[in-house]
Amino acid sequence: MGLLTGLLGLPLAPVRGTVWIAEQILEQAEEQYYDPEAIRRQLELVDEQRSAGELSEDEAETIEEQLIARLMESRRR
Repeated sequence: MGLLTGLLGLPLAPVRGTVWIAEQILEQAEEQYYDPEAIRRQLELVDEQRSAGELSEDEAETIEEQLIARLMESRRR
């Protein structure tokens, strides 16, 4: 039965490979998105942009809140 199952499942192999690749890409993207060091660098950049007048106080606060939420989520993972 194993040989028959393998032969019948063979046409689905490209689909399984595509799903596996998509899962790997998602995992890497989440690692980068929730990387604490990357979040800290972005917080520093927001502070620099605020100091340079490139961001208003409200814009900077909104971005900082989002980044802090991501940082907290990364610690829960």
